[in-house]
Amino acid sequence: MFSRDTLKGQVAAVTGTTRGIGKSIAIALAEAGADVALIQRSSNDETKREIEDLGVKCKIFYCDLNDLEQVRSVIPNIAEEMGSTDILVNNAGIQKRHPAVEFPEEDWDQVININLKAVWILCQEAGKIMVQKNKGKIINIASLVSFQGGINVPAYTSAKGAVGQLTKALANEWSSKGINVNAIVPGYIATEMNTALINDPTRSRQILERIPSGRWGEPEDFKGPALFLASPASEYVHGHLLAVDGGWLGR
Repeated sequence: MFSRDTLKGQVAAVTGTTRGIGKSIAIALAEAGADVALIQRSSNDETKREIEDLGVKCKIFYCDLNDLEQVRSVIPNIAEEMGSTDILVNNAGIQKRHPAVEFPEEDWDQVININLKAVWILCQEAGKIMVQKNKGKIINIASLVSFQGGINVPAYTSAKGAVGQLTKALANEWSSKGINVNAIVPGYIATEMNTALINDPTRSRQILERIPSGRWGEPEDFKGPALFLASPASEYVHGHLLAVDGGWLGR
């Protein structure tokens, strides 16, 4: 589908890469030849080792996305140490579940900061570099709740709805400057964030019954979509929210 030279010579920065969707996307970009900057808060180097085995450069940049000063500095640090930032994937996110009348303000602020404000800052910092080069690819990770309301997740829904609109706003401004800004919309994916749903027999059954493809998604399902949006194949794709949901939104 994509060769080892598709992204050769480019530097891809990816957040939340120790597991799940972020790890799969980071490896996919490396398989297509990109050098990869892993933006993560832990010292887990499993993804780094797997990427280096592919023969490309990889470096971990430690960053707590709830610390906005660290967020502001990480993209400039990547550009300085790795020579550029050609691709940005905003994957990392958190989830907090409470009924709306009980939702703690502290949890609200943390979800909004990590899932929205950090995404905005990373896009802005990457945009400064990409506008000067007149080229770049930004891929945000939105959610089904960018379109739907969800239950007991008002902060997450607010943040992910805004990520979808931010994607469109930046595409409107930057598409004429050679920058593609798009988003991937994951459906129900078998990752740690959805453990509670997977372990709830009733909710898990209800979800599975609505997915036309008849299964939960897997992190590997995001390799192809991410490569498409990061590659020259998507040059005329701007402000698009690409659902990878097994058909959920079409049901």
